[in-house]
Amino acid sequence: MWLQQRLKGLPGLLSSSWARRLLCLLGLLLLLLWFASSGARRAAGGLHLPSWARSEPGAAEPSACLEAATRAWRGLRDRGEAVPLGPGVPALVANGFLALDAANNRLWVTPGEREPAVTPDFVPFVQLRPLNVVAEAGEAVLLLREGLLRRVRCLQLGTPGSGPAAGVPGPASASGLSTGSGRDCVLLQEDFLAHRGRPHVYLQRIQLNNPTERVAAFQTVGPTSGPVPKSFTSTLEKVGDHQFLLYSGRSTPLPSGLVHLVVVTSKKLVNRLQVAPKTQMDETVLWVVHVSAPIHPQVLKSKGTKELKALQDLARKEMLELLEMPASELLQDHQYLWAQLFSPGVEMKRITDAHTPSGLTVNLTLYYMLSCSPAPLLSPSLSHRERDQMEATLNYEDHCFSGHATMHAENLWPGQLSSVQQILQLADLWKLTLQKRGCKGLVKVGAPGILQGMVLSFGGLQFTENHLQFQADPEVLHNSYALHGIRYKNDHISLAVLADAEGKPYLHVSLESRGQPVKIYACEAGCLHDPVELTSEPGGHTFSVMVTQPITPLLYISTDLTHLQDLRHTLHLKAILAHDEHMAQQDPGLPFLFWFSVASLITLFHLFLFKLIYNEYCGPGAKPLFRSKARLSGKAVLGPQEQAADGGRSEFLTMGEPVETWVGKQCGEGLPSSQLLASYIEKEDPSV
Repeated sequence: MWLQQRLKGLPGLLSSSWARRLLCLLGLLLLLLWFASSGARRAAGGLHLPSWARSEPGAAEPSACLEAATRAWRGLRDRGEAVPLGPGVPALVANGFLALDAANNRLWVTPGEREPAVTPDFVPFVQLRPLNVVAEAGEAVLLLREGLLRRVRCLQLGTPGSGPAAGVPGPASASGLSTGSGRDCVLLQEDFLAHRGRPHVYLQRIQLNNPTERVAAFQTVGPTSGPVPKSFTSTLEKVGDHQFLLYSGRSTPLPSGLVHLVVVTSKKLVNRLQVAPKTQMDETVLWVVHVSAPIHPQVLKSKGTKELKALQDLARKEMLELLEMPASELLQDHQYLWAQLFSPGVEMKRITDAHTPSGLTVNLTLYYMLSCSPAPLLSPSLSHRERDQMEATLNYEDHCFSGHATMHAENLWPGQLSSVQQILQLADLWKLTLQKRGCKGLVKVGAPGILQGMVLSFGGLQFTENHLQFQADPEVLHNSYALHGIRYKNDHISLAVLADAEGKPYLHVSLESRGQPVKIYACEAGCLHDPVELTSEPGGHTFSVMVTQPITPLLYISTDLTHLQDLRHTLHLKAILAHDEHMAQQDPGLPFLFWFSVASLITLFHLFLFKLIYNEYCGPGAKPLFRSKARLSGKAVLGPQEQAADGGRSEFLTMGEPVETWVGKQCGEGLPSSQLLASYIEKEDPSV
């Protein structure tokens, strides 16, 4: 207020309002510039920033190295095939038997269906701690199509033990460590995975690239180099040219008091890794885990020794088999099997509401459910007879999936998952849901069947005895999505819900032949038109969305042409409408509450207006409806009787009294005034 009054007092230009605003704005800008410059000076003089955040030569090396190493992830993230780790994305790698949390370094074992997970007191992975690093940057991502977790770390090296002063030559120079510029960074890439085709195997691949002039040294911390867990004993096994560690122990007791015997074999790793300058290193650490059936502690001494020896023999045999194989072949085998398993899926194209899960949520849920589901069909030890039986079960979907679609079931497609334990609970919920909706055969097959059931349930697809029907709710077709890899007979079907230029939904069906070709036909709701034969042509086939009354499936797919032709006569429909006509009938317009609110406002407004008029003319102190007009001739307005009754106090003119005298009396002057008379007459009645 004081400043505003002073500015108003200034002469000339500063007295205007726009000039004052401009002056205040300039003052504010100068104040902000002063704070910014003072903050920069304080940061340069007193704050100890990380080396890669300072403007020094080579300071941005770790972040630049990380940017180059993870550039290929951008396209994968855009396609939904790579998910960075963070809140709501647990670092889980699993294969249905083993579940590993790479972030918290924990191990779970699921010995059987509907059995509680076993949590051995065993650290599963090796941790690498750099010994001569001054700056570091890292990032981790889940590669959904490869079934592994990849972590990249970029390390800027210095003299061991010197910290930020690594560029200064010290005692390390005499021991063979070069004191080069140190501007390049060491790239450390780690892959964590649970092998998809070997349920008892998980591995950690370590790749080191040292382009610097220094030796990169790492301390290994973990089960292969650190102290043995309290509940385990370890022995070093040597067979020929191979040596590995064998751990034997027991799990923590279950709530029922039962325990599991656990045997783990691991490839031996040195306590300290060193990578010479300008060289690379590629090391794969293997683990094999075997778990016994639950055993009561009272019979553990009598049966435990025999059971433990059997587990040790199995673990030794599998470890020796793995050591004979190249590590790259083992990794490629896992990636091939996982890509084959993940071929079906759900692709979200356009989402128009907040209740539909995003593409990231759908892909993550599918990945976690595949990770937590066993896949005996992919096991190399499976016989041909057992494989044929599982294939037949997988191709016979029975009545899966019955009921409404699960697209909007938030408990089945959660947006965030906080822990591996929550993922295991979600896997149990999915299996139970599929079993209760006619998908028991698919659940028995394992991961391929569970994925098939999840894809069917998302869009509301159901198999019947003679056909596959798409029974989605017509009111949720404003979202665009595609269901890929639906197994039908010997073919794979892809069904997409898309929208044209006007926003009207339509169905797109494509076919991928597998094995011996079979003729497949399709027709839209009601089968009013003749069925269309589906072919594997690239363009696929489109069908309009028709809605029947009462509601029936939107699309029928079958290998029996006669069945589809007869279907139109057995549905007994009242009407068949286009989708937009159906939605127009379903739209009730604006809700009742809206119209009630509008009517209430109009009524209240008129009541308020009536009250104003009433108070103006009929209430206390109201003005008279009709005024007597004062005449210029000064004739009497009140008669003698009214004058006597009034006692001379009336504000109106009396008989024979001049108007000028009356006006002066009213004003307390007592003198006639023609000017006062004119203003009075104009005020009282301008029409006179």
